[in-house]
Amino acid sequence: MSKAEKYNENIKKLNELQYKVTQESATERPFTGEYDDFYEKGIYVDIVSGKPLFSSSDKYDAGCGWPSFSQPIEESFVTEHDDFSLNRKRTEIRSSDADSHLGHVFPDGIEELGGLRYCINSAALRFIPEEEMAEKGYSEYLKYVK
Repeated sequence: MSKAEKYNENIKKLNELQYKVTQESATERPFTGEYDDFYEKGIYVDIVSGKPLFSSSDKYDAGCGWPSFSQPIEESFVTEHDDFSLNRKRTEIRSSDADSHLGHVFPDGIEELGGLRYCINSAALRFIPEEEMAEKGYSEYLKYVK
């Protein structure tokens, strides 16, 4: 099965909100996502492709109502796009493998952590707990979880 076929199968399994967020660039309501107030150790992967995106080590409470991260695991795992949908310029973040809409990045993050705030929809993510990473094929990313 090709990557595209696998992704299409995974897209068919998404619930309505997950589909709207990842495929139609919707945004979940603030303070409603399962990972907003969630701080277990592990990684967050693209719900469509399974590609690792963010580590719990880079997650922080920005008080904005969505999970916030200071950086992706690897810059190449996400892509940036200009977004003018709210009549102002924002930078949209998408997964590089499946092109899933994830959220936006803003320059108002914690300065000591690089100054960026990756504001990400929980509906675009699946969490892999640190203790399950190896068995689920993510052992090479354990170094990102501190």
